[in-house]
Amino acid sequence: MPRAPAPLYACLLGLCALVPSLPGLNICTSGSATSCEECLLIHPKCAWCFKEDFGSLRSVTSRCDLEANLVKNGCGGEFESPASSTRVLRSLPLSSKGSSPTSSDVIQMTPQQVALSLRPGDKTTFQLQVRQVEDYPVDLYYLMDLSLSMKDDLDSIRNLGTKLAEEMRKLTSNFRLGFGSFVDKNISPFSYTAPRYQTNPCIGYKLFPNCVPSFGFRHLLPLTDRVDSFNEEVRKQRVSRNRDAPEGGFDAILQAAVCKDYPSLALLGEKLAENNINLIFAVTKSHYMLYKNFTALIPGTTVEILHGDSKNIIQLIINAYNSIRSKVELSVWDQPEDLNLFFTATCQDGMSYPGQRKCEGLKIGDTASFAVSAEARSCPGKQAEHTFTLRPVGFRDSLEVGVTYSCRCGCSTGLEPDSARCSGNGTYVCGLCDCNPSYLGTRCECQEGESQSGYQNLCREAEGKPLCSGRGECSCNQCSCFESEFGKIYGAFCQCDNFSCARNRGVLCSGHGECHCGECKCHAGYIGDNCNCSTDISTCLAKDGQICSDRGHCVCGQCQCTEPGAFGETCEKCPTCPDACSTKRDCVECLLLHVGDPADNQTCQNLCKDEVITWVDTIVKDDQEAALCFYKTAKDCVMMFAYTELPSGRANLTVLREPECGTAPNATTILLAVVGSILLIGIALLAIWKLLVTIHDRREFAKFQSERSRARYEMASNPLYRKPISTHTVDFTFNKFNKPYNGTVD
Repeated sequence: MPRAPAPLYACLLGLCALVPSLPGLNICTSGSATSCEECLLIHPKCAWCFKEDFGSLRSVTSRCDLEANLVKNGCGGEFESPASSTRVLRSLPLSSKGSSPTSSDVIQMTPQQVALSLRPGDKTTFQLQVRQVEDYPVDLYYLMDLSLSMKDDLDSIRNLGTKLAEEMRKLTSNFRLGFGSFVDKNISPFSYTAPRYQTNPCIGYKLFPNCVPSFGFRHLLPLTDRVDSFNEEVRKQRVSRNRDAPEGGFDAILQAAVCKDYPSLALLGEKLAENNINLIFAVTKSHYMLYKNFTALIPGTTVEILHGDSKNIIQLIINAYNSIRSKVELSVWDQPEDLNLFFTATCQDGMSYPGQRKCEGLKIGDTASFAVSAEARSCPGKQAEHTFTLRPVGFRDSLEVGVTYSCRCGCSTGLEPDSARCSGNGTYVCGLCDCNPSYLGTRCECQEGESQSGYQNLCREAEGKPLCSGRGECSCNQCSCFESEFGKIYGAFCQCDNFSCARNRGVLCSGHGECHCGECKCHAGYIGDNCNCSTDISTCLAKDGQICSDRGHCVCGQCQCTEPGAFGETCEKCPTCPDACSTKRDCVECLLLHVGDPADNQTCQNLCKDEVITWVDTIVKDDQEAALCFYKTAKDCVMMFAYTELPSGRANLTVLREPECGTAPNATTILLAVVGSILLIGIALLAIWKLLVTIHDRREFAKFQSERSRARYEMASNPLYRKPISTHTVDFTFNKFNKPYNGTVD
């Protein structure tokens, strides 16, 4: 197999993060950083050497490079390369059971406080766990619609508190009930506002002529564990009447939660989450889908179907409670704008789900784990510290995450103004001189306008080369490069630019790289002289997960088939290739040959090392992805097996315990069958001949009868008989004795 280019192997081995270290892909040196802080922002693998005598006068050695390169070039350990890190500041263990009505000492989430130090582009990861503890306190605030349409429901829940408390105490010993009611805003057009409706809005309504005045929201009973108080308050209630169908439920929910009015769905969801409130909508079937759509806008919301008379309200609440307690979902509060968060959930099945921050199907006492990776996109402009919060929806517990940014180099704190290292004409910082105005040179040793004749040779890349490569002016032994309309000219001798690189279809470096000194520095995921070759192998993966179906190589994101006869986008088609049935047959034959001890046979172990064997009595083709194979054995039997490719790369072989063999044919039976067939055919032919002869004779006889009936003679005479004597009359003239005569001759 031909060896792939090094950059391609780097990506195939999952080392694409090390792309800057590969030849031609060093983004650290191509970034032209002029300070330590600029270097740190180029790439998280870049480091800055602050050693004073790093490099040499006549060679260009970048202080911004990979750590390994800096050490190799003589920097030693004098470099800056901070990495992102995580520190757990507070981590109390998870509780196993609720222990107090206030739940203040119950821990359902750990850790509780974490500090992150982030370098832009460098991820750091921390773990957190959430547990639904047993016997956790539950507060239920029952907010009821008391519009006229709910009259029969009000009658059904007169003793709701007692029954509900009995059921809920099976789930928790700490249970409290509260009660509130609502109708609608007491203004037009929501309610009847005419003077005659002020005390009784049901006047003139024949079905129910008396009701209480309309109201928006009433808080009737604070949270209490006294069930009789709840029942008593419910019995006192009377329905009212409003004008339009949608009652003011959202207004009442927000007022019950935070004493605010006129909500939007966003405000409602925010306030409920802030106060750890799970909302249960108990609605009739006709309104179910409407409120189901609200769950996407209000986190922690559950919708259940309420019967017309509210008789299923207790079971509804129990179902909703179990639904809420069966899932854990993380929410993020006050996330900084320049921060990316990545979640991976590990749920009860032990599987990891990247990109997911929710686990469902949990039981009381189960623990859900989450890996959270944080990455800073850039350095903040002003505020260098931020804080955000992670909180499970509906939980009191939360994780406070403090973020600081590693955007300043430690060497920058040791500034030396007017340093002797800079000829007294600049500030020494991180190994470089920052010259004062009008001073030039690596040590600020020159001043603008001085005679430069003695330094011109230092502006030549090599002996005989033009000053500053003919693209700049020599000033104080340094080249000042000309400006160009095509791009930037740079380098110690103006020998480099960012526009004289290979192009693909007129695009510099194919648009997938940066031009640096005549060479394309490709972005991650691309290689080649003009960066036109992608290292992404996802386009080369066949349906079985193999690269180019294991019949070729992935070059520049496309399969080049090497197996004779193979073709297709992923070399998946190959009529002349040995199929999997043939390749797996050796394993099956070995297993049949050593059916007594296949596990102890080294040959079978080698042939079947990548197969998972399952023995069956009958093969049922119920898997659409399984291939059914069969072959003829030496004893003229048929051996069948089926195989499927597993994600792990192994194959699952389902093999018959015994080949299917037919019985030997009986010679006597075959002989009798042949003789019988010949006799039957002969009899059939004779019968056909007899039938044809009979049909022919009947036709001839019928023809004779027809001709006979057409005859005009008598039956007694013979039409063929003629008399022996016949008479003939002749007319002539006879001249005898010269006498004419006409008559007979005697």
